[in-house]
Amino acid sequence: MSEPGYFSDHSMARRVMRKRAVGLTYGQRALVVGAVHPLLYVGTAENTAHRMTPYTRLALTGHLFEAVFLGTKTEADRALEFTKKKHAGVSGALPEDAGAHHPAGTGYSALDPHLMYMTMAFTFDSAEVMYDLLVRPMTDGEREGLYQDYVRWGELFGMPTSAAPGSYREFRASFDTYLASDELFLTDEACLVGSYLAGQRVPYPQRMPMRQVTSAFFLLVQGSLPPRIRRMYGMRWGTAEQIAYRALAQAVRTAHVATPLTPPVLRETLAGPSAPVYKLVSRREQELAAKGRPSMPGVDPRSWVERNSGEQRRAAVR
Repeated sequence: MSEPGYFSDHSMARRVMRKRAVGLTYGQRALVVGAVHPLLYVGTAENTAHRMTPYTRLALTGHLFEAVFLGTKTEADRALEFTKKKHAGVSGALPEDAGAHHPAGTGYSALDPHLMYMTMAFTFDSAEVMYDLLVRPMTDGEREGLYQDYVRWGELFGMPTSAAPGSYREFRASFDTYLASDELFLTDEACLVGSYLAGQRVPYPQRMPMRQVTSAFFLLVQGSLPPRIRRMYGMRWGTAEQIAYRALAQAVRTAHVATPLTPPVLRETLAGPSAPVYKLVSRREQELAAKGRPSMPGVDPRSWVERNSGEQRRAAVR
């Protein structure tokens, strides 16, 4: 008998997260949407060792999350301990104004209960949206089950239970209100990075058929975004894009619903861990880096402090 994990095979968390259509899309969508929260974006960007290798960081995060959702307790505990050590020293303050609600000097910390909750909220929201879109719509009971599993997931990473709404209905009302509020703000860098993550900007041309694969992936990510988020990024989205997006999503959903009609080779790829694909993306980024080609041209390799330390020294001399 294999060692159990924190989530059973019958839990909604495992049922949702082992679908590769979800595993390969929810993380990128969560980052694109989550970039509108200045404290989360700046806190991550200013305290990461992967500033110039963002896809490697995304792959690492995806691997850690999968270890907790899909792995044994031993695998999950290793991932949780690794994350705990990384988060221990993550704290600081916004170096510049980021909208009316986030003036310069506003503090952030990876251990802040509300920021932990918001990280969970963006992640859960994206998992729910992508499952509904690419697999099938969940029942009310399944949504509640998935939400409670995500609260448990947040707790494993250190989030106090009290930081999250008690039910899915309360969460959805609160989170949707937040997404419609004037608290959302994209810093210039967050907008640039999010544009790459959503495929709005493509730095290097790709050969067929990889170009078709990535274009389809980005179409699903962009189409799944709330319209307001697309507008904040200045994404072009018209009737043609909407029709193509709906047709592609329906095709993926049909492959899941009509599995007996799906070719065995494709059927076997629909479920399982997505970590192997994460590794491929990370490997491509490392190859680009070895050639001196940034995966996101235009993003400054230095943190805000590093960019401005020279100016501050010059000002002190004057």
